Amino acid sequence: MPAFLTRPVRFLPNGILDALANLAIVMAAYWTYRYSRGMVDYEMAASTAFANADWIVSVERALHLDMEGGLQRFAGNVPGLLDGSSFMYINFQSTVTFGAMAYIYAVHNRAFGFVRNMFIVAWFIALVCYVLVPTAPPRLVPGLGIHDAVASFTNIDPDSHSVSKLFNPYAAVPSMHVGFALMIGVPLARLSKHKVTRWFWAVYPLAVTFVVMATGNHFFLDAVFGAMTVGVAAVVARQLGQLRPHAWQFGAAVREAPSS
Repeated sequence: MPAFLTRPVRFLPNGILDALANLAIVMAAYWTYRYSRGMVDYEMAASTAFANADWIVSVERALHLDMEGGLQRFAGNVPGLLDGSSFMYINFQSTVTFGAMAYIYAVHNRAFGFVRNMFIVAWFIALVCYVLVPTAPPRLVPGLGIHDAVASFTNIDPDSHSVSKLFNPYAAVPSMHVGFALMIGVPLARLSKHKVTRWFWAVYPLAVTFVVMATGNHFFLDAVFGAMTVGVAAVVARQLGQLRPHAWQFGAAVREAPSS
């Protein structure tokens, strides 16, 4: 094997070959997740999806957690906040997530294996949930007074054929927008050297939670289920880390990151 493929260079601490291999693994897992989610026959799942949404509504009302409509009205009354939330909902899940993963690979490489494995496990859990527990989002549930802020912002019909190939309208449980935010926010909050960046990444998942509810795309409990999915994925990734402690464990990378 040519030496240049494995020689460490700036931002590629394990060489070009390792970077390409990890890129292929992450992209293959991600697009399998995206396309599989879009291929679920959501028309057959519609009745179940609305029944599950009604159950969530009843539980939230019983626990006084039904805040989605109030958050959307609040965001709509603050100039630019609802449109900004819609923009963030559309763009940040992919750009911020994969940008953060690339940063972790380049700067905190010993933590990358854990983060990558956590994402892959979470994607698998989410797919199983989308098949077994289809759930309609607040924007589709009649009587809640919650509109589709993203559709209003983009003027794109979410039920169009090209969109539905990737976006299953009943894939609300768990909220993987919140899941993605936690899977990059928590590791980067722990790895960051500066207080400002630590606080930014600590708050980022909370901001995403606000966004998904204000835009009408998730109930609060969807976000809770997203956090639970991440918790299970982190436990599994930690167990996998025992198979390759030098490459897949997170703790060593945290100890190497100096505090400010």
